[in-house]
Amino acid sequence: MRFQDRPNSYRPQFSGSPFGRRFSGLLPWMFVVGIALAIVLTFRHGTHWLVRDTDRNGDAEIVLQQTGHADVRPVEFIRAIDGDTFLARVRLHEGRVPVVRIRLRGIDAPELKASCQEELDKAEAAARALRDLLGQGGVTISNLAPDKYGRVLADVATRRTANVSAALLAGGFVRSYNGGHRDGWCARGWRFWQ
Repeated sequence: MRFQDRPNSYRPQFSGSPFGRRFSGLLPWMFVVGIALAIVLTFRHGTHWLVRDTDRNGDAEIVLQQTGHADVRPVEFIRAIDGDTFLARVRLHEGRVPVVRIRLRGIDAPELKASCQEELDKAEAAARALRDLLGQGGVTISNLAPDKYGRVLADVATRRTANVSAALLAGGFVRSYNGGHRDGWCARGWRFWQ
C-alpha cells in the first residue's frame, strides 16, 4: 500500500468553499501590501506616524501640574500638526514621558482644514516652516499655561531661534493672536464650501 492510499495519513482537506480557497490565496498578498504601506509611510512621514496622539487633555494637565509655569523645559519634537501646534515628548521628574500637543503662544496659523485654496497653501507653508524651525533641535518650552482646547500653550525656542513665534511672524507664515475673534484666511470671494 502506498503512503497516499493509507486511510489514516494526514492530508489537509478543504471544504470546497470557493470563498475559502480565494481568501487563502489573498492572505500572502495582503501581508505584502501591508509591509509596502508601512515602508511608504515611514519614508514619507518618518516613524512619527507610529506615535499615537491619545489622552491629550490628561497628559497636558499632568505636564502643567508637574512643571513650573516659568520653567524652561526641553522637549523632544515629534511632528508639526499645523503652523502653530506640534506634538512633543515632555520628560517629567518621575521619569514619565507623555506626548502632548503644544500650541505656540501669541500666533494664529491658517488651518489645514481650509475653506479655500489660498488658506490651504498658506497652512501648508506655515506647517513646513514650523517643522523646519523645530527641526533645528534643542527645542524648549517655557511660560506654560492651558489653552481652551486642552493643549499646553507655551513660548517655544530652539537651539538657533530664541522665539519660534516671532520667527514665524517675521516670515509672514502666521498672524499675531492674543485671544478673541479671529478673521478667516480666505478672501471674501470663492470658498470651498460655497
